[in-house]
Amino acid sequence: MHNLTGVREDKDIVVRHFLDSVSLSLCLREKGVKVEGLSLCDVGTGAGFPGVPLKIYYGERLELTLIEAVAKKCSFLEYLRVRLGIPYRVLCKEAQKVQEKFTVVVSRALGRLEEVIPLMEGLSEKYLLVMKGREPEGDYDYCKIDLPDIQSYVLFLAKTR
Repeated sequence: MHNLTGVREDKDIVVRHFLDSVSLSLCLREKGVKVEGLSLCDVGTGAGFPGVPLKIYYGERLELTLIEAVAKKCSFLEYLRVRLGIPYRVLCKEAQKVQEKFTVVVSRALGRLEEVIPLMEGLSEKYLLVMKGREPEGDYDYCKIDLPDIQSYVLFLAKTR
């Protein structure tokens, strides 16, 4: 068994990983993004958050690609795909080396905004969503997620070109 996250308690796993991941759906709805037929890419997905819970939530309405550079995590993601029986792709490489474009690119805990945004913009056709624990500094459009167990912010960037 591999340890891919630092969270140990069952309730914390459900809230901090699964519910937090699916909370992105609230931001997509708030911003009027239609999910049907979109390609969604989760950059630096780690153990599959937020991409896999979003795929479970939306089902066939979206196509999911997970990008992860760490081989141990990629192996787990492939195993998870087979065990869950849900279709998604795993690209086991650094995001900078991916040449594809996706409608929506998401990240969670990937790094500093000034480093993450240019990387994500290179992969995105339309939208970038960056999950943050606190209100982002600067002049960014964002969604505030305010649920009983989840208070977070999702930076929302729509590409205009």
